[in-house]
Amino acid sequence: MISVEDWAEIRRLHRAEDVPIREVARRLGISRNTVRAALASDRPPQYQRQGRGSVADEYEPQIRVLLAEWPKMPAP
Repeated sequence: MISVEDWAEIRRLHRAEDVPIREVARRLGISRNTVRAALASDRPPQYQRQGRGSVADEYEPQIRVLLAEWPKMPAP
């Protein structure tokens, strides 16, 4: 994934300075397809983290049952 700075540089080189896609790719050391994708996108790239479950997710139903049975159970 390219950084926001690279995304902005790609767009600046190609649009403001009329540098060809091949030359932009060569200058930045990235593939031409990456340059094309950056030019086609409206927004800078964002990292999308995949959601991970909690360690307690497996035990949550049991905990909820216990809390329903003994709502005033003290913590150890």
